[in-house]
Amino acid sequence: MSSGKGPDTTTPASPGEDPNPQVSSIRRVQTREMVHIAQALKDAAAHAQSAPGIPHAAVPKDPAVPAQPSAVPVDGAGGKPAAKRPGSPRSARPAKPARPARRPRPTTLAQDAINAKTGQVGVTSTGAPALPPRANPAARRMISRLLASDTPPTQAFNIVERLKGTPYANPKVNAAKDASARKTLEFALDLAETMFRYGAGALEVETSVIAVTAALGLSHTDVDITNQSIHLNFSPPEGESYSMLRVVRSWTSNFAGLAQVHRLVSDIVAGGVTRQQSVDRLREVSRKPKPFPRWMIASAAGAFAAFFVVFIGGSLMGAALAFVSSVAVGQILKYAARWRVPEFFSVATATFVITAIAVLFHALNAPIDPALVVAGGILLLLPSSRFVSALQDAINGFPVTAAGRFFSAGLTYAAILTGIMAALVSGQLLGAPLLDVSAIDPISYPGWLLAVLVVVAVIAGAITEQSEPKLLLPTGAIALLGYLILLGIQALGVGDRASPAVAATFVGMAGRWVAYKMRAPQLVLAAPAIVFLLPGLMIFRSMYGIVFDVADMSSAMVEMFTAFTIMMAIAGGVVFGDTLARPLIGAEALAERRNIRRR
Repeated sequence: MSSGKGPDTTTPASPGEDPNPQVSSIRRVQTREMVHIAQALKDAAAHAQSAPGIPHAAVPKDPAVPAQPSAVPVDGAGGKPAAKRPGSPRSARPAKPARPARRPRPTTLAQDAINAKTGQVGVTSTGAPALPPRANPAARRMISRLLASDTPPTQAFNIVERLKGTPYANPKVNAAKDASARKTLEFALDLAETMFRYGAGALEVETSVIAVTAALGLSHTDVDITNQSIHLNFSPPEGESYSMLRVVRSWTSNFAGLAQVHRLVSDIVAGGVTRQQSVDRLREVSRKPKPFPRWMIASAAGAFAAFFVVFIGGSLMGAALAFVSSVAVGQILKYAARWRVPEFFSVATATFVITAIAVLFHALNAPIDPALVVAGGILLLLPSSRFVSALQDAINGFPVTAAGRFFSAGLTYAAILTGIMAALVSGQLLGAPLLDVSAIDPISYPGWLLAVLVVVAVIAGAITEQSEPKLLLPTGAIALLGYLILLGIQALGVGDRASPAVAATFVGMAGRWVAYKMRAPQLVLAAPAIVFLLPGLMIFRSMYGIVFDVADMSSAMVEMFTAFTIMMAIAGGVVFGDTLARPLIGAEALAERRNIRRR
């Protein structure tokens, strides 16, 4: 039964399962019995209207009891009630009139049948059906349990229950909570907007807002998050209600700021931080400069491309060319952001420059493999962290946010393909020789060197995401763990398409555990650590086949779909590893705060 506060979300029972055992224990009333009862009620009403009146029953007098005086004394002169004389004794007050004897209810055979079948319905002196003054107590308790359950299916559950299994479970309510609910909601909106701008997922933003509002004394706050907006509704049982909305219109790479916001939320949940102190700290985080300057970001992006080209078997000349093209791409993206060029065109232009430089040096007979150069150059442009966040939002119950992020990531993916296609077609029109992407001969390097290249390349990628300096080495260590697991999985005979997903699962688990120890979000550590698993070379091969191998375009399309599937599997592995480690981290966090009680 719906409580009237929202749509009925009761889960339908599976076939063969009793949906309500309490109702099943009550004897069913057949349809024919209901017809007989209705007809009996009609017969009883007709009989009561036509039956003669029943005289009052005479009350026998007891000779031992003296006759009572008249209830109201009458003045013999006028027949009016005698006035009360002052000073009369208390016993001389008029007595209350005696109640007349109760008339018995009329009874018929139909009434007897009704009483025999139901035991609950009687007939008044007018013949109308009515309940008896004292119903069956057991029946009343049963009906009360059916109609008013302790936990109705449509009753709103406590919003703080969403914090179970997260580092913010069991928040401590601030003893000196502020009286202004509106200012607290404004701070929660600023917090959520900052986290969204820095790349946090919808689940992390929701849990942070719930934990902060609960810790600051607002326990009746509902949170609604979509792709670009945060809506907070504060509706206490007593007091003024507020509904506030904030739209996020800009994004930036700032993993260091996201980690600092995470620590702020942890301190608020632990207690001892007032609202005004929280507002000041959030303002400091927003105004604090990023940890690395622009020239260092550009150098780190070039170093990542160079190291990854060597990792996949490229030459030193190819690594140097990838470094130069990545630095040029960094400048293109900087000016595109300054001129407010849409992301699709800026990414497509950057990919065009990378591919055009590789094709140009290949035409000049440079000792490079252009496919490997392009694969290393476009790897940082792939929306890996966006895919991880989108898949995490879809799994955790944020379909609107997930759809928006999937569409945005897919649009970036399409921009990369557009840039590659435009560069290849332009090179063919200008007379550049065709590439043989099926005959790539990678250079073999020692295993220890490949492991070092993975660590250094991942650290360089983390620098481009503006991660905190103290989180760089843990990120590299997580990537090294994922690489070693990848080698072990491949040695066991697992294919090249499934092994990245398994390695990403362990990366997600390790990222969650290290993030908890370092007081940082899991995305800050896991997103840079999985970049070496992305199929950059497969993307370039499939795109080249679509453009120049029209006779076998179906194979190129299959390879393109396979590359996209591998990217989704890697993102799913990170989310799955986070899900596996989350209960353990939540239990550890709850054990550390076992003496903190939430009011």
